[in-house]
Amino acid sequence: MRESLFRQLTTAVERDLRQFPVVALLGPRQCGKTTLARVLVERSSRRTLFLDLEKPSDLAMLRDPEAFLRRHADALVCLDEIQRSPEIFRVLRVLVDEDRRAGRFLILGSASPELLRQSSESLAGRIAQRELTPFLWSEVVPSGRATEDSLWLRGGFPDSVLADDDASSLRWREEFIRTFLERDLPQLGFRVPAPTMRRFWNMCAHLQGQVVNLSALGRAIDTTHTAVRHYLDILEQTYVLRSLPPLVANLGKRLVKSPKVYLRDTGLVHAMLGLGTLDALAGHPVFGASWEAFVVEQVLASAPGWSACYYRTAAGEELDLVLQKHDKRIAIECKASSAPAVSRGFWTALKDLKITQAYVVAPIRDAFALGDRAEAVPLGELLRRIS
Repeated sequence: MRESLFRQLTTAVERDLRQFPVVALLGPRQCGKTTLARVLVERSSRRTLFLDLEKPSDLAMLRDPEAFLRRHADALVCLDEIQRSPEIFRVLRVLVDEDRRAGRFLILGSASPELLRQSSESLAGRIAQRELTPFLWSEVVPSGRATEDSLWLRGGFPDSVLADDDASSLRWREEFIRTFLERDLPQLGFRVPAPTMRRFWNMCAHLQGQVVNLSALGRAIDTTHTAVRHYLDILEQTYVLRSLPPLVANLGKRLVKSPKVYLRDTGLVHAMLGLGTLDALAGHPVFGASWEAFVVEQVLASAPGWSACYYRTAAGEELDLVLQKHDKRIAIECKASSAPAVSRGFWTALKDLKITQAYVVAPIRDAFALGDRAEAVPLGELLRRIS
């Protein structure tokens, strides 16, 4: 079933392969990078070669990577889990400098710091990078493969959202978390004990969508603010966590200046908190923050080219998400209610920022006006408008 689902990144990656010698497809483990790469390989009119560097037999072929890749200079070579052999980046640079033909290498990685550092230093000007997220609303809801509720509850990892039932999905996510902590992070070069990172991840799940206070978070898990910053970096660099910066503006008001943090896949949040059904989620304090995180991830994946931040003053005036492009701003507020309403602070924030286009995103069926400058909309309608 997963192979038949279209990933909306497919066209963009194919375009990159026609322009750049090297294209990197990055994202979290199990989000579908390998599946998408195989689709691209099958659609290519050129001879292709696919190597999975987690397979000892494939890795053995690259004992002398320069000699091997020279023998296959006419092929599109796909290297999966390239962070297992970061030294290959130096070889790729030599080969690309000799022959700048587009579409020579497609590399897949799970976003280790070494991977990003090596690619940015060794292949600057020669590489295009794309992030593949877990499944998006636009990829599975319109086709009927998943409902909005199931995507929100289970998250977008293919094996989770496409599971036969909620219990099977929850079991998969629990195993994903265990494997991620015990195997994947050490393989990516992070040396934090799995129990420590699990406690921290669980704490972040409880603090979903809140402004981060490093010192307070450190006290809660009995560690330093420096360690907390390191743990946040680990989760962000592996595409598990998003740090949303505050809007910086000279408005004559005291603005909150610390970022908000979200665990990006709501299914993993719910698994960390033991929430296996929509009823359990609806009765938990994280309900509203979970909807906010779900909306934020879907919107940002559908709004390339827009910068994103949040707005909050010390007096409590707040906007969950502000999208900016050139001189245009769009405000988005998230309400997990079938009868969404906004506070006075919402209208004050619109006035302060001179925003004339604002949306309140809620699990509703039809859009309706909330005032001259704001409209309540379903998530799908918002995504269609901003994509």
